[in-house]
Amino acid sequence: MTLIFHKVHGSGNTFYLHEEVENTTYNWTLTAQKMCDPSKENGADGLLIISPSTRVDARMRVYNADGSEASMCGNGLRCVARFVLNKTGKQTATIETMKADLTVRKVDSIFNSIDTYSVEISPVSFELSSLPMIYKNSHQIINEIMPEFSSDIHFTAVSVPNPHLIGIVPIQYIEDTHFQEQLAASFNRENIFFPDGVNVSFVHPVDDTSIFVRTYERGVGFTNACGTAMTASALVAATIKLVPYGETTVYNPGGFVKCAIEQSDTSSQLSLIGNATFFATYTGILSDDGEFNWNSKILHDDEIEEYKELEQLAKQKVKDGWSSESDM
Repeated sequence: MTLIFHKVHGSGNTFYLHEEVENTTYNWTLTAQKMCDPSKENGADGLLIISPSTRVDARMRVYNADGSEASMCGNGLRCVARFVLNKTGKQTATIETMKADLTVRKVDSIFNSIDTYSVEISPVSFELSSLPMIYKNSHQIINEIMPEFSSDIHFTAVSVPNPHLIGIVPIQYIEDTHFQEQLAASFNRENIFFPDGVNVSFVHPVDDTSIFVRTYERGVGFTNACGTAMTASALVAATIKLVPYGETTVYNPGGFVKCAIEQSDTSSQLSLIGNATFFATYTGILSDDGEFNWNSKILHDDEIEEYKELEQLAKQKVKDGWSSESDM
């Protein structure tokens, strides 16, 4: 059977996206491992599968590059939102994910005419059992130094619902990624703290209302951006008063997004706002062993070029912010 896969990205976080044909069965774990291999079309961070839902507009499943299934993906959800809303002609929809049904909507462009979507990020919990994380007799870790991890980094643990360890770090840990890679890799093999692994993000302020985030993603490694990590980082930054509640600009190696953090006495409402860029469409045959042999490839050059402009803007904004910091 001939299938179509779109290659898409949210803030540089790349995926293959496919709308599943009803009454067909494929090994998406194996397919993700093979299609995301960097030796094939530069690989991808994951595979997004759209299928019918029995209760809302559509269902999304997310497979990491290593074939593991993630409970959610904020950058991927924006790309799914674009596909579903374009197909249905709606401005707002609800997408079923592993742990929650989430509202998505088309919004004003984040930059020039780039297709931009706002997606709900939920549920949110600071309880260590939700990640899960085991650390002494603690139930929560919020802005704490843990000597077993680092002597000078304040960490917060939060699930949104993917598990995240967020470190507020001095600039040297952003400029040199070696320590972050070592620490994150140790938490994503057998260890006593994170039985299911964890996404590890290092955060440094750019200015009073924006932050920079670099993420080592569970099942992927370093990625240009991780949507739930950026949202979790914005929430942590607001919680510890690094930035105000409301809308925060979050820069990353792949560009930038906006994160809206609304806080009440009992809960946090989180939205992730950013691009959903479709930069290639492949048509071909998917074999039973997960090999996709494409015979047609269309590049969406206008979308590619416009996003490059956003990337350059983001890099300059971060550079300017850190230059002013060094002058203080």
